[in-house]
Amino acid sequence: MKTSQAAVNMPTAERLLGIRRGIEKEGLRALATGSLALTPHPAELGSALTHPHITTDYSESQLELITGARLGVEECLDELTEVHQFVLRNLSESGELMWNSSMPCRLPTDETIPLGRYGSSHSGRSKSVYRMGLGHRYGRRMQTISGIHYNWSLPGVSSDQYFALIRNFRRNAFVLLYLYGASPALCPCFVEGREHRLQPLGDGRHALYLPYATSLRMGRLGYQSDAQSSINVSYNGLEGYADSLHEALTRPYPAYEQLGVRNPGGDYNQLGTGLLQIENEFYGTIRPKRTVKSGERPLHALRERGVEYVEVRLMDIDPYETVGIAPATMRMIDVFLLHCLHSDSPDDTPQEIADLKHNQHLAAEQGREPGLTLVRNGQQVLLTDWAQDVLEQCRPYAQALDAAHGTSDYSAALDQALARVQDAQSTPSAHVLKELTGAYDNRFIDFMTMQSAKARDALLAMPWTAEQQARYEQMSQESVTAQQAIEAADTMTFEEWRQRYMDPASLR
Repeated sequence: MKTSQAAVNMPTAERLLGIRRGIEKEGLRALATGSLALTPHPAELGSALTHPHITTDYSESQLELITGARLGVEECLDELTEVHQFVLRNLSESGELMWNSSMPCRLPTDETIPLGRYGSSHSGRSKSVYRMGLGHRYGRRMQTISGIHYNWSLPGVSSDQYFALIRNFRRNAFVLLYLYGASPALCPCFVEGREHRLQPLGDGRHALYLPYATSLRMGRLGYQSDAQSSINVSYNGLEGYADSLHEALTRPYPAYEQLGVRNPGGDYNQLGTGLLQIENEFYGTIRPKRTVKSGERPLHALRERGVEYVEVRLMDIDPYETVGIAPATMRMIDVFLLHCLHSDSPDDTPQEIADLKHNQHLAAEQGREPGLTLVRNGQQVLLTDWAQDVLEQCRPYAQALDAAHGTSDYSAALDQALARVQDAQSTPSAHVLKELTGAYDNRFIDFMTMQSAKARDALLAMPWTAEQQARYEQMSQESVTAQQAIEAADTMTFEEWRQRYMDPASLR
């Protein structure tokens, strides 16, 4: 009897129990009316620069909640829930919600969306200048799209193996978009003044959509740009990846050079004039990551110490889950990543990279369309057939995780995923459209305001102890003290600091 590839490569139970996963969840602060809250980051939440669990993403109005790297799915979700509870207990006093959708709430004019502020230290100022640059380059509205990043590692995996995982993840990413995409519609304010291919839902005054979309966030409306489309990053190994990213970080880009680092009045427009300001500006469905030391560039950390974990970046916020992601979804990601890691992973080619981008856009914008085909090895193949094939190959990994954890939850998550492939109406994106067009009369803001309020009420109804309150208050206070220490330690001017940080030598 032939031994399967999965059986040959299956990690031991001890290694499977060593999988660590962490979540970074973004979410806009919104008013009860469904409009963006324009208030500063609440002081009770501590310093957005130094707090270990509560920060902001692009905007002062865009929270980012972070868990540690946890050994258990439930342990990770419990921590995410606790952070949400603390945040919402503070927000509820001002009547604000945490928006439980990837596509934004009702937005003001672009220039009115407030940039994240991180204090007067050089590192804090640089974060705001970077965000100013993103606004100039891509518009502020695009940056208000929110999502969930899933950080994942398995003990004993080399950089080469992580890059093999990444190549396979990119090949099969359409499966996750189909299964868990939850942003098929949006508020018309998001695309005001922009060209788009969206269709009106009802009369189009309150919602726009694409009939078979799974994740508009991951389609052409989301994190895409003409400038970045010229970056040809290879994932065939750490050296090639680092070199291609280094080139994008140091290549001058005429439109950004014209904008300049500073305006005539001396205020900063952006950190630099290259195709990318810093590494995080490079958008992708998955990234190789390494924890950085203070003041260290991420690319230098990767080159110096190799890949530590991967960051999955294509997950939408699930508006039906109080914290935006279900335990079954997390378990399916674990299974999926194990499959990507342990399957044959040939080097990518420029043609395949182009095909994968094409597949991503189709899966995001038309993923539930009956008979939709994607490109695999130059051939057209039904999305549903390919997805089923990938998921069936995941079975041994689900069974191995179940055996290691003494559960059947991983196989149940896989069975749920297979059922969604058979029935597109059972996907989150289909549920969102059905409810939006039914009970909410095609009003996107009304629907998502209600989902956000339901999530808030459920979280506020959960037990909350004096000990938890004291612990989070202490964390907030300690983060403020830590920010003050960073500010006090700065000696050179900000411009000197910026030039040193942006020096291409720091990328090596």
